[in-house]
Amino acid sequence: MLWYHHPAARDWRCSAAPTEVQAFHHRLADYAPTPLTDVPSLAAELGVGRVLVKDESERFGLGAFKALGAWWAIHCAVEEHDGPLELVTATDGNHGRAVARMAAMLGLPAHVFVPDVISDRAVDAIRAEGATVTVVPESYDAAVAAAADSATGSRVLIQDAAWPGYEVVPQRIVDGYSTLFREIDVEPDLVVVPMGVGSVAQAAVTYYRSGAAAPVVLGVEPERAACVTASLLAGELVSVSTSTTVMAGLNCGTPSSLAWPVLRAGLSAAVTVEEDEALRAERDLGAAGISSGPSGAATLAGLRAALAAGHREDLELTEASTVVLISTEASPGHVAS
Repeated sequence: MLWYHHPAARDWRCSAAPTEVQAFHHRLADYAPTPLTDVPSLAAELGVGRVLVKDESERFGLGAFKALGAWWAIHCAVEEHDGPLELVTATDGNHGRAVARMAAMLGLPAHVFVPDVISDRAVDAIRAEGATVTVVPESYDAAVAAAADSATGSRVLIQDAAWPGYEVVPQRIVDGYSTLFREIDVEPDLVVVPMGVGSVAQAAVTYYRSGAAAPVVLGVEPERAACVTASLLAGELVSVSTSTTVMAGLNCGTPSSLAWPVLRAGLSAAVTVEEDEALRAERDLGAAGISSGPSGAATLAGLRAALAAGHREDLELTEASTVVLISTEASPGHVAS
């Protein structure tokens, strides 16, 4: 387990995401806030007052939160471009399906690049939305590079990872995620978010460092793909080698260049989790009636790992604390209602 702690993070402040993002989501026909589910059994286990799980398993019928960001970025791209567009992206699964769904809704073609380590189920779900899928026989980072190389002319890249020279669309995706946090109607003491390239964690930090409330924010990622935690520990943005992980949505080797300075300044702590810890958390959330895949359940696994390693005081937790776990995806095979 890797552990990173930044006690001064709660004092950092930044600007909030644009309010028109939430207004855009509210206008969508299928928009509804996702549940914030109270799980007393987890509160008792963890020795806190309340554990609330933000359950993204039903978001827009796609089983994940990703559409919040992708759809806002696509909306902006369509508004700004004259003539026909083709949407291009790379994905570990959920982001690509969200891009493909919006492309179909708008009557646009979509081309999605995927690493060969993602499941056939995820690939089939993207193809079922009408997108062309290209499998890249390497890592997620290689799929991103292939998508970026193909995005020329009227082909617009819709990617949540940023790098120098490609930052407008990724920032819009992060802004889109702000709706998830604006829906949370409690003031938590601790918010736990998963980290892939760091974009949803960036959205969490931005939201909670731009308002009156300033909870501790803990980021979680797989031990096998710990690019954000490694960067935080090194004090600079670094890439890491990755391998197959059950937390497929978090299997990223390079942090977003936009997320990095925000997380370095405003993320309170980061922890890595092993495969079996994420799978146990997935089962336990399922037993509580919450459909969560390993990537979403990583937040519960990460909090458990941090507490088991003696970091309760670092997380400023007491028996009265309110904890919010962000569960970003449904369990595999979940059928949205």
